[in-house]
Amino acid sequence: MTTEDEQAPDAVRPAEQALRDPIRGVARGTAPAPLSILDLATVGEGYSPSEALVATTELARSAESWGYHRFWVAEHHGMPGVASSTPAVLLSHLGAHTRTLRLGSGGVMLPNHAPLAIAEQFGLLEALHPGRIDLGLGRAPGTDQATARALRRGVADDADDFPRQLSELTHFLDGDFPDGHPYARLTAVPRSEKRPPIWLLGSSGFSAQLAGRLGLPFAFAHHFSAASTVPALDLYRAGFQPSAVLDEPYALIGVGAVAADSAAEARRLAMSGALAMLRLRRGAPGPIPTPEQAASYPYSQAEADFLDTWIANVVLGSSDEVADGLEALRKRTGADELMVTSHIHGHEARHRSYGLIAEAYGLS
Repeated sequence: MTTEDEQAPDAVRPAEQALRDPIRGVARGTAPAPLSILDLATVGEGYSPSEALVATTELARSAESWGYHRFWVAEHHGMPGVASSTPAVLLSHLGAHTRTLRLGSGGVMLPNHAPLAIAEQFGLLEALHPGRIDLGLGRAPGTDQATARALRRGVADDADDFPRQLSELTHFLDGDFPDGHPYARLTAVPRSEKRPPIWLLGSSGFSAQLAGRLGLPFAFAHHFSAASTVPALDLYRAGFQPSAVLDEPYALIGVGAVAADSAAEARRLAMSGALAMLRLRRGAPGPIPTPEQAASYPYSQAEADFLDTWIANVVLGSSDEVADGLEALRKRTGADELMVTSHIHGHEARHRSYGLIAEAYGLS
């Protein structure tokens, strides 16, 4: 058996292939589809944001060595349990600590920002880390309404104006506003020869239809809208129109996944993330609680039902059980790529969960 370094000169190594194709992922090991990671720089009870960001940096380095295809971070605001409020800043840091891993936003909430500002930020990221940056865009605020209003002060648009904002952003990235446009003389700098690929993110049918109509790759948040995954992907594929960047649909889904030594331990760990989501839904966000706090919490019947529903959408168990669960989900949805997220307490437990999943597929 030959290693990657012993292949014929014209063979394309996974890392090289990843750089050649800016959208389609690379399946490695025994994985039937590319595997990636969505990380929120999770701040658990008893940890500081600085410690969380150090852990995310270590995780990105490990993800690269394990063989994950891409590593995305998400914009959230007003959430003490999430330290990734500014994806562009964090991605710049992660890029300096990795070499081949694709890095991106999962996503930037475009209505929170002026399109020119995002074009400049991601143009700079592409200049710093050529061929490795993904620009994932969402239309939700990523926070509560009061925080959204504070973020959007001076930005007159809202989520309902998303298609126009997206068009404006694309023109800034490409430098091709039509003659006569108010921004035709403006230039977003720096602007690289090749711009980062744009992904549309969503948890409903709106972004799915828009991504299909524009011929863009689509990422669906299965981890918090599981019932809508298949209908949204069907809409995306049915309405897809080939574009200059993509000739056929390419759909990624975000999946909650927790791997541990046993299914019982994985469920115990996953309960911390579930309780954090329950508190968020009740308007009381905080650091991710410990598994012990989650186990001793006095749940009402309605709260217990919420947790059961939430946990049911998390693929959990031993490494082999998680691999089997991910494959069943891939087959059911037809997803082209799986992006796993382990939103649990404890950096070591989170790191080990991703490592076990990589080990189950022999990604390295």
